[in-house]
Amino acid sequence: MTPEHVAHSLRASYDLPHATGALVSAWERGTLTPAYAELTALSGVLWCSPAELIGPPRTLREHRVARRLAADDVARAVGHELPAYTRMEESGQWHGTDRQSAALAELLGLSLPDFVTVTGREAALADLLRSAARTRWQAYVKPVERIVPLDRRLLEAALRELHGHYQGQMVATLSWGEGGAAGEASDAGRDFLDRIVDRFWTCVANRTA
Repeated sequence: MTPEHVAHSLRASYDLPHATGALVSAWERGTLTPAYAELTALSGVLWCSPAELIGPPRTLREHRVARRLAADDVARAVGHELPAYTRMEESGQWHGTDRQSAALAELLGLSLPDFVTVTGREAALADLLRSAARTRWQAYVKPVERIVPLDRRLLEAALRELHGHYQGQMVATLSWGEGGAAGEASDAGRDFLDRIVDRFWTCVANRTA
């Protein structure tokens, strides 16, 4: 199907008179993002789910669309006014009680890593984990626990493991002096910190498998 064919189907079958081949092409290139109604109609034209069009969801809006839910349905289910919920989707910052957070996670089928990401807490988690790896990890158990409600022993074990891996790389850097091996170890240390959130979830998953 050409973009023009898709646009014709959107106009004829889904009452989207503004749909043109140029608009569909812009969606394909990623220069424009379809609205909820447009994405739902597009998935109907292409005989697929919205999730298949957007790929693995990362944002709160993408998770909602992947579940084929309207914003007002989610707002009502979690106990937020629609304008407030919409602002949270746009800003990427979730402001809800524990009960509302639990309702959101259940409604959208969010794993704990997904929930941390879509509620805008991943950057704060990354900063805490980097500090825990560089310094005394014990001091960061409670701050991390406020973001990630895990069993205390599991959380301590994950932080201890991250700290041990990172410090081991730094010791290797010092012992190898100024040679190429030291540079490689230093690069590995930076890469470790850049990907520390993924490593943290891997540590958690390995201990709960």
